[in-house]
Amino acid sequence: MSFRKVVRQSKFRHVFGQPVKNDQCYDDIRVSRVTWDSSFCAVNPKFVAMIVEASGGGAFMVLPVLKTGRIDKSYPTVCGHTGPVLDIDWCPHNDHVIASGSEDCTVMVWQIPENGLTQSLTEPVVALEGHSKRVGIVTWHPTARNVLLSAGCDNVVIVWNVGTAEELYRLDSMHPDLIYNVSWSHNGSLFCSACKDKSVRIVDPRRGVVVAVRTPLGSRPMRAIFLADGKIFTTGFSRMSERQLALWDPENLEEPMALQELDSSNGALLPFYDPDTNVIYVCGKGDSSIRYFEITEEPPYIHFLNTFTSKEPQRGMGWMPKRGLDVSKCEIARFYKLHERKCEPIIMTVPRKSDLFQDDLYPDTAGPDAAMEAEEWVAGKTAGPVLISLREAYVPSKQRDLKISKKNVLHESRPAPASSTGSATRLSATAAPTTVPSISISTAPGGGGRLEEVLQELQALRLLVKEQGERISRLEEQLSRIENGDV
Repeated sequence: MSFRKVVRQSKFRHVFGQPVKNDQCYDDIRVSRVTWDSSFCAVNPKFVAMIVEASGGGAFMVLPVLKTGRIDKSYPTVCGHTGPVLDIDWCPHNDHVIASGSEDCTVMVWQIPENGLTQSLTEPVVALEGHSKRVGIVTWHPTARNVLLSAGCDNVVIVWNVGTAEELYRLDSMHPDLIYNVSWSHNGSLFCSACKDKSVRIVDPRRGVVVAVRTPLGSRPMRAIFLADGKIFTTGFSRMSERQLALWDPENLEEPMALQELDSSNGALLPFYDPDTNVIYVCGKGDSSIRYFEITEEPPYIHFLNTFTSKEPQRGMGWMPKRGLDVSKCEIARFYKLHERKCEPIIMTVPRKSDLFQDDLYPDTAGPDAAMEAEEWVAGKTAGPVLISLREAYVPSKQRDLKISKKNVLHESRPAPASSTGSATRLSATAAPTTVPSISISTAPGGGGRLEEVLQELQALRLLVKEQGERISRLEEQLSRIENGDV
């Protein structure tokens, strides 16, 4: 009988982590020293935002992704808060809109100019006031436009319609203690939260009810995130203060499906989840490593893949969305590691010999288009993310400005919730209209024939480009099968 150990096969077993060269880092940045367990960094395909030290208030820096090297000390910042900024989050449906939460009890939404900041930004597009204590968590809805969730140290969760600056839902009796984190489900119908009372809750914000609650063992800072299939992944501490990971089935929260203990360090573990590959990257604050795990359908469910280790500890960590990665280099993740005085990108790649597009590494991923408007979500509609293919490499679409709306579009369909500001008038803002105005072409007498010819030629060229694109795709697939030995 053979006792040879069978190693589980995984295409992510040999994921290779590589920090970029020094000239591709962002140097001379004074990263915030605030004692708050957020990631301090937010990234999208256009910009890198980092919470920085600021005198007399709170600020964060927004840099174009390609602006690497030493950053001048006089570089403009976003500095409208009167207290330290605790959390920032880019809007998934507009790469120029970012939300921030601060110790000054407010949430602010900012519009970043097309080419980045040329002067400090002090006026937000909209300021959201509803919390009585500092706001430590802001997170955008994954599929509905202009829906933003904030959670404060007053143990209150508020869901906002940024388009009208109004509270959609105020959940003030669900959490008896400090909220550590909030994570939306894949389609945004639910969210889960980790609380200082040792509990993980699954909440339906539209109905205002706790769907399920579980009290795990440890009481120190935890994180809970929704996975694409509806399961919940948590990081936290055991009773012996050992850091641990767990996977939970929302239908049965009595016992975890899987539980793994890591080490006895005391830094909070920040999980970053890739729903396309089911890989979770775990970064500990104060650690100098990134561990990654693959989640599967069969036991033991959580499979340790590998560890990326560097010399210096991380103060925070940013995570690039899939549509901002370089698919030609088989890049499956990119982190932005905050040091004390710089931000260092770390690139994760899967080694492949072929230069062709790797379908198995890049299934269709969430694109920048919203699946529905805020009003549709409030009315009960649920939709998953609008997916895009990365085969042709992602090209950012032209972004739309966040505009002022003088009319509360939700006022007619439902009563406005009570607010701490009473009947005071608040600034309202909304996204640009979803309908594109049609363009009518009027032709002068005698010029209609020429215009007709141009339009016909344009139509023929479009058909030709489409046919050639399909032919190239078929040839690439055939070549890929030949190289892999399938033919």
